[in-house]
Amino acid sequence: MDTATNRLVNAPTLAQRAYNIRRHALRMGEVQGQGYIAQALDISDVLATAYFHAMRYRPEDPTWEERDRFLLSNGHYAIALYAALIEAGIVPEAELETYGSDDSRLPMSGMASYTPGMEMSGGSLGLGLSIAVGMGLGLKRKKSSSRVYTLFSDGELDEGSVWEAISSASHYKLDNLIGIVDVNNQQADGPSTQVMSFEPLVDRLEAFGWFVQRVDGNDLDAVVAAFDAAKMLEAPKPRMIVADTLMGKGVPFLEQREKNHFIRVEPYEWQLAIAALDAGRP
Repeated sequence: MDTATNRLVNAPTLAQRAYNIRRHALRMGEVQGQGYIAQALDISDVLATAYFHAMRYRPEDPTWEERDRFLLSNGHYAIALYAALIEAGIVPEAELETYGSDDSRLPMSGMASYTPGMEMSGGSLGLGLSIAVGMGLGLKRKKSSSRVYTLFSDGELDEGSVWEAISSASHYKLDNLIGIVDVNNQQADGPSTQVMSFEPLVDRLEAFGWFVQRVDGNDLDAVVAAFDAAKMLEAPKPRMIVADTLMGKGVPFLEQREKNHFIRVEPYEWQLAIAALDAGRP
């Protein structure tokens, strides 16, 4: 199945897909009682757009040669990508009950050797964009029309390897590479912009030769338009979507937590979170 199959008249809307991804993530979080759930909630609109609007793939054949590749650089966001893979039919929904458990195909940090549809192991931050450059070059040399999408976090902008990849992608004119940086302004040591300032981010990326768009990452219309513009651009340069997002999006009491980089939720709160999400169901 490719993207066109997801556009049937009776198919769920992107808003419904994003809601489902958030709900899958909350259910997985409840299994362990903790996790990077706030990131999963903030990035669900981007993942819904990627998997149900932009990308070409076959759920029954995750290694299909002509697929678009989605690289999760920030491996701690694995719970979010698992939720998208479940929604896409690449991973059975029943497996979410095994999240983070022994012998599960859904470990707490993304591992390519475990999970169908997981293109890279992202435990060490700052490597996804570099791997994407290599994949993009390889696809170019095979004359493939496939694209490489890479999600990374604003905290990864602290890493020199990210900026080396930004430079080399421009040098090689990788117009088959679409990066997405999740700017939620939070990392383990505090607000990302205070740990290591990266603004003005758009100006910096453009100075490296990238086509850059900055959007509200929780506005589906804006995200869709950004993906479309990135795909349709004819200039021989890599593309970046800077997505400003809200941690815990869709669950008000999680949105309001001052520190929610890694959430520990009381057992009774998981059902409150799901109920809060359900209250806003599209």
